[in-house]
Amino acid sequence: MQAVVQKWGNSLGFRIPSLWAKDNNVKSGSKIEVIAEKGKLVILPQKKSLDDMLSMVTEENIHSEISAGYAVGKEEW
Repeated sequence: MQAVVQKWGNSLGFRIPSLWAKDNNVKSGSKIEVIAEKGKLVILPQKKSLDDMLSMVTEENIHSEISAGYAVGKEEW
């Protein structure tokens, strides 16, 4: 993949190719992580935080408690 660097205000930027964005579920407004590593820029989709994941839990998709069985060692329940 190739991209062209352009001046945006006082910064430089480039467009993320749509194929990569689609494959990595990156949309307009998505946060990404940019890492400078040995003369390279590595772009990663930002991992969801615990708060982000918990915000997706609803009354419709939450499951009830499950039994993990009785303690067999020195576990404390």
